[in-house]
Amino acid sequence: MEKDFTHFDSRGNAVMVDVSAKEITTRTAEARGSISMNDVSMNAILGGTAKKGDVLAVARVAGIMAAKRCAELIPLCHPLNFDECTIDFSIDEKKREIEASCRVKLSGKTGAEMEALTGVSVALLTIYDMCKAMDRAMVIGNIRLWEKSGGKSGHFLRENSVPQLDPGTGGTLLC
Repeated sequence: MEKDFTHFDSRGNAVMVDVSAKEITTRTAEARGSISMNDVSMNAILGGTAKKGDVLAVARVAGIMAAKRCAELIPLCHPLNFDECTIDFSIDEKKREIEASCRVKLSGKTGAEMEALTGVSVALLTIYDMCKAMDRAMVIGNIRLWEKSGGKSGHFLRENSVPQLDPGTGGTLLC
């Protein structure tokens, strides 16, 4: 089943979707992503010795600020008022990897997926910025929607942390 693209009008012009007829519902979205780094950067973050300060505290604030400003960055996103926005980190010292998650909750007529994705992306970029003098080879990746609820499309929960292609369907993405 092919879906119509909602951000284009009948003449092919880009438009912001009209959500005026939609019901206000509670909507949540969580996005995740990760950054891998060398031992020097990981130790500086864990030990609180990075020259630019508390890396994760600054990244947390940056991610929240970015999520709130998503509509200024992504042209056709609606400005949303959040009820809650959080950025959390999970550290795997052995892999030298930090996973960030951004969770957004609101009552509104449109979802919060883009805001959560923006928040997690900027949180990871902030870690990179604060540690780049120690490690320019850091890798940011695996940024994805983890879960969403509310709205017409209902609940989505990613089943696998890394999307995989289903060989039996010619490349359908399994989540």
